[in-house]
Amino acid sequence: MPEPVIDLREHIRGIPDFPKPGILFYDISTLLRHGPAWHAAMARMAALVRPYKPDVLAGIESRGFLVAAPLALELGLGFVMLRKPRKLPGATIGLDYALEYGTDRIEMQADAIVPGQRVVLLDDLLATGGTMAAGIGLLRQAGAEVPAVAALIELTFLGGRARLDVPCETLLRYDD
Repeated sequence: MPEPVIDLREHIRGIPDFPKPGILFYDISTLLRHGPAWHAAMARMAALVRPYKPDVLAGIESRGFLVAAPLALELGLGFVMLRKPRKLPGATIGLDYALEYGTDRIEMQADAIVPGQRVVLLDDLLATGGTMAAGIGLLRQAGAEVPAVAALIELTFLGGRARLDVPCETLLRYDD
């Protein structure tokens, strides 16, 4: 008997006015705690990412870790963390990038990537694309080839995909 098809949208909870008024937050914690839905999400992400033939996966702090680490395990690959400043031990390399109001910085361990490795970058959500674009830039600075990025959720109305110069794979798209 075939497994039932799981509608992943049923496991994403919308939280109005979080973290501030007027924002609808797409909460993946309800997906994470439902074993069959989480397993289905990772299997579907694996099917999207596998064709890009990555050597390693990278995840953006913090919810990107929740996607990239189990997906790396599913694909038999290593996992690299892209983090906020001063969170990683040892020598790091970093990249400053612009936000709507100000700047931020993303870092990785200097020896995390072997130049020439194919690295697919993952996050839980693609919104404006600023952090994802910075992650691509940092990986390239380390010598990686970035064939694609992927996210569980894309907020299409924010146009983040347009800021990326690589293919972007997403499982769920929200238009409002």
